[in-house]
Amino acid sequence: MSGPPRLAPLIRQFDFAATRLSARLAGPVMDSGDGTDTRVVPLTDEEYLWEPVADCWSVRLRTRGPGPRATLLAGARTGAWGRDAAGYPHPWPPPFTTLAWRLSHLTEMLALRADHTAGSRSLTRDDHPVAGDADAAVAAFAKAADAWRGALLSVDEAALDTVGYCTYPHGGDAEEPFVEIAWWVNQEVLHHGAEIALLRDLYRDRRAAPQDPGGSTRDGRKAVDPGSGRT
Repeated sequence: MSGPPRLAPLIRQFDFAATRLSARLAGPVMDSGDGTDTRVVPLTDEEYLWEPVADCWSVRLRTRGPGPRATLLAGARTGAWGRDAAGYPHPWPPPFTTLAWRLSHLTEMLALRADHTAGSRSLTRDDHPVAGDADAAVAAFAKAADAWRGALLSVDEAALDTVGYCTYPHGGDAEEPFVEIAWWVNQEVLHHGAEIALLRDLYRDRRAAPQDPGGSTRDGRKAVDPGSGRT
């Protein structure tokens, strides 16, 4: 690892969070948190687009238009798919968002912030393609995570304290030193990664997956002892 020494702990945290989320989506195994491999069923298109409740925001074919309470579909207009969105003020209460929406949002944020840190500094949401299937979405996340990691490694010590070093237009980047943006991106990956993990668990359990005699659920995940304190 290179880059400013002060950034090293944040890069390590990002690597852990991004790698864990990729494995949680793609499988075939992920680190359970204690060094033990847990089997993971790869994300399917059905689960990717699953709507746990009515009137979710999701990703949709542009030919079908935006979903409930959305006024537009974000993403590259040349692509077949877009992500439900609305102008300010946003709908209240906030719409429930699908796994597809959350993963698309996270991927876009990483890709655009990477560009606005170490790229052309010009990409917008209208340039970012929205994935309409699980495999493409998982691959897009991995690519965006790699791009952001590369951006982190590209900066020098002076950049860490430079306000507005990242010119990403959809956050507080213009008012914050870059080291704070690096910290914030980690929180985004951890936060949305946890949401996505919970949606995967909910999808599995809504289908009442029984345990097999070997202690694994039908979808291949290792059964967890409720009293173990681990999730």
